[in-house]
Amino acid sequence: MIRLYDTKTRTKTDLVTLEPGKVGMYVCGPTVYNYIHVGNARTFISFDNIRRYLMWRGFDVTFVQNVTDVDDKIIAKSLEEGRTAAEVAAEYTEAFIEDMRKVNVLDPDVRPKATEEIPAMLELIQELIDSDHAYEVEGDVYFSVRSYPAYGELSGRNIDEMEGGHRELRADGKGIEDRKRDPLDFALWKAAKPGEPAWESPWGQGRPGWHIECSAMSRTYLGLPFDIHGGGGDLVFPHHENERAQSEAACGCTFANYWMHGGMLQINSEKMSKSLDNFKLLRDILKTTDPAVLRFLMLQTHYRSPLDFSEERVAEASVALCRIGNAVKNLNWLLKNAEDGPSVLDAAALSVRTEQAKEAFIQAMDDDFNTCKALGEVFELIAEANGMTAEKTLSREDADAVQGVRDLVVELMGVFGIDVAAGSGACAANTYPTEVVALAADLAGYDGADAVEAMDALLNARSEARAAKDWACADAVRDGLCGLGFVIEDTPQGPRVALA
Repeated sequence: MIRLYDTKTRTKTDLVTLEPGKVGMYVCGPTVYNYIHVGNARTFISFDNIRRYLMWRGFDVTFVQNVTDVDDKIIAKSLEEGRTAAEVAAEYTEAFIEDMRKVNVLDPDVRPKATEEIPAMLELIQELIDSDHAYEVEGDVYFSVRSYPAYGELSGRNIDEMEGGHRELRADGKGIEDRKRDPLDFALWKAAKPGEPAWESPWGQGRPGWHIECSAMSRTYLGLPFDIHGGGGDLVFPHHENERAQSEAACGCTFANYWMHGGMLQINSEKMSKSLDNFKLLRDILKTTDPAVLRFLMLQTHYRSPLDFSEERVAEASVALCRIGNAVKNLNWLLKNAEDGPSVLDAAALSVRTEQAKEAFIQAMDDDFNTCKALGEVFELIAEANGMTAEKTLSREDADAVQGVRDLVVELMGVFGIDVAAGSGACAANTYPTEVVALAADLAGYDGADAVEAMDALLNARSEARAAKDWACADAVRDGLCGLGFVIEDTPQGPRVALA
């Protein structure tokens, strides 16, 4: 049974879906006024891992993620750059999708845009007005917070201890707060201002408030209630608290059965902010960091815990991922070079250990998607397999057991969106730098352009030199590869290279 931490109840609870075998999941998407930063990426990667795991466990997941393409920040950006809000939103929506695909985040099943869902929002707002949960003042519509007795339950706040938002002035100098019945009330619909995008409504031209968007879109594409609502921890209040209030006030039912929120990301143990000059865009990080390494770094910390991002942590994640990639490469090598002969392994014990590792992985992930513990199970299996196969010539009798280890490691890392079979460019599990080609041309007479072929030519040249006792040539190959960050390992099956 999968257990997850529910923000509302502040406890781990069994995941019991509305329909057996199916999960309806809504995760708040970006407000598209700029490129996303690495903190945003952490949230989206975390929920991608959760989604992938649910799918791997056999659930039919319907994953909905919105795009907020009308907002104060988008309007401000458009005025700053002298173009329309729609043009700004279109550019950064495309950039967001591009960035997500680079880090291998699956596309949502539905990606609704706020500007295309205005009718559903108007319908929901009218329902709230009709049921006395909302009221109109001079073209604005506000939700009456105190009309919903459960307000504050999600975020754990006492409504009597809350304060209203910052005072905002209209063009005529009068305070917007002055026309709200209660300072806690929030906008569902905003009356049009000159130069801003606007739509027709029963209350005049205007545009939706931020919170109403997700309520309308989740209701349209998942129905109410649905299973899981997710997002970053910074959305618990006010966004998700307001979503829940207006949705449940309108329908008289539960909005989402479970609320999940990811932890924040820090830069070198400090809060990421422009004022500290440590604000990092995802696409800038990907210029120097392999996407698989970034995903791996995110896995090393539980999704609800704060994650510290630093160059040192990235380097450590790269080394750790390389250990897995090279383990798969080494197992491939053993399988390729298996020979007829007596068994050299306790194949039955290795197969049992492989099944135990899979079960331990599932137990870790079933416990609120504990990716760091699940990764530990992968590393333990690799260590045991390496210990059992080190410096041995694999018998074909043992091949099935070794293949089972290799396939499980690839499968489990695939659950996390990382293809260790293909290899990571960061560790050259199956690829080598172009400098290998020049080295092979110099020392092995290689005249091609393929780095993998060049590495084979270097190893063959070294073997031939050693057989001819041409130690100078053999040492030149060894030293040349060492200079590129590789070491040569001599095994019963022949030489192979590994990262130094």
